[in-house]
Amino acid sequence: MSVERQLKEQFAENLEIVDALLADGSEPDAEYTIEHHFSATNFDRLEKAAVDAFKLGFEVNDAEEMELDDGSVIFCFDAIAKHKLEVPLLDKACEQLILLAAKQKVDYDGWGTFFVGDDEDEDDDEDDDDEVDDKFH
Repeated sequence: MSVERQLKEQFAENLEIVDALLADGSEPDAEYTIEHHFSATNFDRLEKAAVDAFKLGFEVNDAEEMELDDGSVIFCFDAIAKHKLEVPLLDKACEQLILLAAKQKVDYDGWGTFFVGDDEDEDDDEDDDDEVDDKFH
């Protein structure tokens, strides 16, 4: 998929996810932890992408190795930002990171965050751990 097409699809998903979270009652003025997902079969390329994401101001977690259903292995990490759930902020971050992924020849696998609601109304701790990931929307 071309970078232009990936950006267009990502921007549409960003709007969809933000609208869905806010419609479900997530706090509009809260600060969210946004986890942008990267993966690659080549660890060296992924490591370079992590360094570039860090230079862009993202917090970067340690790379993990994952075995896929077919037995193949990929490496992955998250580039993390904290900000309001605003589409222009998400679009800017996604554009930076999709371009970075293309440059380093790794996969940008979208982003996820957690619902932020009124803690007093939360009786089920499981609800607090529900990550919303754009690749599932």
